[in-house]
Amino acid sequence: MDIWHLLNSFPSAIPTVLLAVLLIYWLLSMIGLLDMGDAIDLDVDAGHAAHEGHSVPALAGYLVALGLGGVPLSVAASVLMFFTWLGTVLLHQYVVVWLAGAPLRIGGGIAALLFAAALAVPLSARVLRPLRGLFVKHAARANASLVGLDCRIVTRYVDRSFGRAEVGMQGASINIRVWAEPPNALARHSRAIIVAYDEATRQYEVQAAPDAI
Repeated sequence: MDIWHLLNSFPSAIPTVLLAVLLIYWLLSMIGLLDMGDAIDLDVDAGHAAHEGHSVPALAGYLVALGLGGVPLSVAASVLMFFTWLGTVLLHQYVVVWLAGAPLRIGGGIAALLFAAALAVPLSARVLRPLRGLFVKHAARANASLVGLDCRIVTRYVDRSFGRAEVGMQGASINIRVWAEPPNALARHSRAIIVAYDEATRQYEVQAAPDAI
């Protein structure tokens, strides 16, 4: 059987069509017509998702339970479908085509499809395991979350339109734009407290720390 006829006949045709749909999805994502960032993260509570009424959370929960979590749903589905397609094509070529009679070939095709899908799960989990670190989400701290923290002034003075300060964050420091109502005693090396953040100007309002007043 030639490869074209193999891919267009049962059971190989089913995973071939599904794999083609996924390839089109990735192609559209690469050229910018679809947003790959919208992929659903599988780091969800499997037990909770499995009891949801919606199919997508339930599917995500099942995939997590099968060891396919930690990556976007699109990545897990693509790897899983590739191994299902590969296993189905091989079984079709070397087993199903040799079965005599249409009923036997249909039954053998269903069995080959199910066996390939079951075998694809542990293979996909093994391939995806080292990729999980690429999809770890690091939550960035919001600008407004700095309000209430201490800072150290690094400019000679601070007024309504000028001033910079450093905020200590987990062993590192962040340099931010600050302002304060004059007159004030804020100068280089002065300690201050961040009291507000202006989203429009992206500046922090500061006041002298109580022990510096």
